[in-house]
Amino acid sequence: MTDVQLFVGLGLLLWLLGLHAVMTHRHTIHRLIAINVSGSGVFLVMVSLASRGEGVDPVMQALVVTGLVVAVCATAFALRLGSARQQSHDEAESPS
Repeated sequence: MTDVQLFVGLGLLLWLLGLHAVMTHRHTIHRLIAINVSGSGVFLVMVSLASRGEGVDPVMQALVVTGLVVAVCATAFALRLGSARQQSHDEAESPS
């Protein structure tokens, strides 16, 4: 088994683990973490496929870096939406 095959297998395992967690957990933060784990698996597969052969594919690495930036921004946005939802839920339940 080569290194590329090992990392592709681990990436697929991470992706499946994240997908399973998204489908089974109901808590928002758990789902957000599961989506990030799944994304990490995709990035691992992309990086390992970019490094096969003679050189490294710069286009694939650029896509991974762009994907990491988008993932961080989407996670921050989701956390902000979740905190706003929690605040509005807490205000609705508090007695006046």
